[in-house]
Amino acid sequence: MAYLVFILVIAAERLVELVVARRHARWSIANGGREFGRRHYPVIVASHALLLVACLVEVYGGHRPFIPWLGWSMVAVVVASTGVRWWCVATLGRHWNPRLIVIPGAPLVRRGPYRWLHHPNYTAVAAEVAALPLVHSAWLTAIVFTVVNALVLTVRIRAENLALGYA
Repeated sequence: MAYLVFILVIAAERLVELVVARRHARWSIANGGREFGRRHYPVIVASHALLLVACLVEVYGGHRPFIPWLGWSMVAVVVASTGVRWWCVATLGRHWNPRLIVIPGAPLVRRGPYRWLHHPNYTAVAAEVAALPLVHSAWLTAIVFTVVNALVLTVRIRAENLALGYA
């Protein structure tokens, strides 16, 4: 039951992100923003939603145990990755969005976590995708969605690098 509540909290946090994203998207478009990667964005949304469902299906359907040393360390990874993602949101301000919207002429951000990485949000997402199922030893979900996430992020990062002029 605690894992269900944990997943519901993560889902609620994702819904808050979508509300923030919609507000930011309206502002970006109103300020000349151009969207890239429209075709792969629904795949990102679907994979994140399916991850939450798959976690619950494997844990409750597969009777996966909570292993304290693994579970609590993975909770720490999920909490840390969520913190990094919100640090990215705070650093980018209105420019943050899970959609790939670029305002021409806007300077690249080089502060916050972007001092060290081009894509800190995706690093945090990768950690979370692997850790969230492992909170309750759903190892199959962790493997499958880590691979799916890697494939999706390969497409996404390539598109984002082109849109931002990295490539």
